[in-house]
Order: sequence, then C-alpha cells, then structure tokens
Amino acid sequence: MDLPVVDLAPYLDAAACGGGGGGGGGPDRRAEEEVVALCAAVSGSLRDTGALLVKDPRCSAEDNDRFLDMMERYFERSEEFKRLQERPNLHYQVGVTPEGVEVPRSLVDEDMQEKIRTMPKEFQPYTPTGPDPKWRYMWRVGPRPTNTRFKELNSEPVIPEGFPEWRKTMDSWGSKMISAIEVVAEMAAIGFGLPKYAFTSLMKQGPHLLAPTGSDLQRHGSEGTVFAGFHYDLNFLTIHGRSRFPGLNIWLRNGQKMEVKVPVGCLLIQTGKQLEWLTGGECLAGMHEVVVTKRTLEAIDLAREQNRSLWRVSSTLFAHIASDAMLKPLGRFAESSHVNMYPPVCAGDYVEQELSVINLKGKTSGYSQALVGANKTMSFML
Repeated sequence: MDLPVVDLAPYLDAAACGGGGGGGGGPDRRAEEEVVALCAAVSGSLRDTGALLVKDPRCSAEDNDRFLDMMERYFERSEEFKRLQERPNLHYQVGVTPEGVEVPRSLVDEDMQEKIRTMPKEFQPYTPTGPDPKWRYMWRVGPRPTNTRFKELNSEPVIPEGFPEWRKTMDSWGSKMISAIEVVAEMAAIGFGLPKYAFTSLMKQGPHLLAPTGSDLQRHGSEGTVFAGFHYDLNFLTIHGRSRFPGLNIWLRNGQKMEVKVPVGCLLIQTGKQLEWLTGGECLAGMHEVVVTKRTLEAIDLAREQNRSLWRVSSTLFAHIASDAMLKPLGRFAESSHVNMYPPVCAGDYVEQELSVINLKGKTSGYSQALVGANKTMSFML
C-alpha cells in the first residue's frame, strides 16, 4: 500500500478565513466539510499506519534542496572538524553526534528483540551489529523557556565555522517544518475529537530539534548496512523532507513492513512516543529503520554518474512537547482501557529516560527503567 498524501492548503485557507474545522464559520460549507474530512484522514492515518505524507505550500522542494546542499558540505568535512561541534555533556541534544555513538533500541531492548523474532521473516527488520554508523546534527528550532528544570534539553545552539549561511538556512527550514507539524497537530486533534489546540498548546516552547543525519555511502554503501536500527522516536511527531537516497522502512500497525517513497515536494510525518502517550495508545509510536536497499544502491550509482555527494542526508525534525509540560492521555483518551500504561510524567523526565537507554545520556535510574518498561509493550502491539 501507499501512504495517503494530504494537501494542507485547504486547511490553511479555511483557517485564514476563520474556519479550520475547529469551530467558527468558514467561507463555504462545502470547503468546511472538506477540511473536516481531511482532519479525519490525518488522524486516521496516524492511528492506522503511524505515518502520513503531506504537501505544504509553504515548504518547497527548493527549500529542502538548499538545506540538503549545505548539510552534504558539512558532513563531507573531516571527522576532526565535525567533532569540534560535539557536546556529549549536553546529551548530544545540540551540535553533532558522531557515528558509533547512538545505540539502536533493538540492540539493547530484550522485549523488542523477542517481538522481532515473532514477526514473519519478510517483515523482520535488519539486525544491527553495533551502534549506528551515522552522524547527526542537532539544531534547536524556535523559542525556549526562560525557566526550566531541563537546561540540557534547552541549550544554546552550536554553529560550525566556515558556514556563514548556517543559522539562516537551519532556522528557515526548521521553522517551515515546525509550521507544517503544527497544522498536522491541529488537524489530528480535530480528527480525534479533541479541541483544536489540544496538542499545539503543549508544544509551545518545546525542545524542537532539526536533526539531519549524515551517512557516508562511500564507506558504508553495502546492501543491508543498517544506518538506524529498528526503533521508535521518543518525541511527539517527526517530520522529514525528501532524502536524495531511499532506505527508510516503516512498520504499519498491522505489522506489515513498508519501504517509504516520498514524492518530490512532499513531507513525511511519523508518530512519536509522546503522541502515543497523549492518546493513551490510540496512536502507537511508529517503528522504523534506515538501511541500504537495492533502491539505495541504484541511487548511489546515479549519484556517481552525476558526480554528486555520496552522503545520505535525512532532512529530519523532531517536534516535542514542552519539557516542563505533563504527558498524560487527553480528553476521551483518559478513559482508554490502556490508560494505566501511560501514567502522568513530565515530558522532560521522559525524554531523559529514553536518552539513557540509547546511550545519549548516562545510566537511567531504577524509576526511569520502570516507567519506560511499564509502557514500552504498547509500541509493539502492531
């Protein structure tokens, strides 16, 4: 199956006229009905597949290309240069994360490994042999709170020397993708029967991160190489611009494995753990991996012919719930039969617990292990 593509333009137009499906009069009843149907499509896709393709007229393919061009030039720089932007003392939440640091969840989570063994062979993920061989750059997007308990999650950004356009390019593309996420969050809330701003009100001043990865296909371009092992995202929603090299596999709620093809000019949205928490398990955090596939090899051959970069850059942004906000099932989801799996927890505490598991922060406490362990089973009820 293919993921549905939702054009955000009708919702944006209706919102500009005072509609938007969340109450208030729209310019036209038929247009309002179209918006309501689009909102249902958004919430339904996030619930049933954990993913969604959107077309946002404010985010162009040219914007994405400008960003990818700069990040390719950055990742092509020497390891010594890139490590100058490394900030392990801040949990790698700003600056660069070198290859060989982040550990895929499937490598350390025994419950996840058992779930993988029960999958049909054709749907099983590739097996990573160690930490991910990818680099990542974390760039904070949007305002941060002046007072917070989570300083490491809200640190100042790091700018590499020799890239005068860095801040402008990162802020421009990051803010556009955040705007797209906010619209999707509003539409999802409406589709789920929640107030229009149920999610976006919790996102204000969140530790949103533009987080492109860089994978060296010159060194790691063999079929089956795992750049990002089977995992879920710990944040609210993840958004990707189109990569120049394919290789992203996702798992639908029914357990089917699917290679994602993002059309030119579209953006891919994936559900994260914080959305799962807020919906009491109605939406499950989407499982996914990034590997070198046959289609990746074809793209590598074409890039060589055209003398283009052989760094696979993901145009990824992690949208978060604000660090000091509480994660708990909202509205009707508080009556979910699985609500006990999602006890109230401060979003910042939850993020730090998850970072510990994947080796981006020190060892997790007993309480943290219990909280993550009490909940993780839900993500594998595919």
